[in-house]
Amino acid sequence: VQLVESGGVLVQAGGSLTLSCVASGGTFSDHAMGWFRQAPGKEREFVAGISWNDATITYADSVKGRFTISRENVKNTAYLHAAILKPEDTAVYYCGAGDTGWPGQKQDEYVSWGQGTQVTVSL
Repeated sequence: VQLVESGGVLVQAGGSLTLSCVASGGTFSDHAMGWFRQAPGKEREFVAGISWNDATITYADSVKGRFTISRENVKNTAYLHAAILKPEDTAVYYCGAGDTGWPGQKQDEYVSWGQGTQVTVSL
């Protein structure tokens, strides 16, 4: 499955945005979907994951209560709504398609990745 992210912008601290991840070339509903991010000089880290049927959703502690992951299988699209943004949320955000229908928090549990979309949060 091929993935393309969009929606990354420059936003002020306290603001919000929604990232989208459109899948093609496979059966979207076979896969859990995850969002990861990588800040300059840091390793890529897990942000959020959602199972194929929305039954299981997980978040990193750093975004819990501020970010919401969702998906629309009929549109082959996953979303990440990020609110109350902080400068430390600045990163390139990547979506990944899981190797099963249940979301993991490790990169090697994802078989396909998008190219990433830049989110910059200013003071």
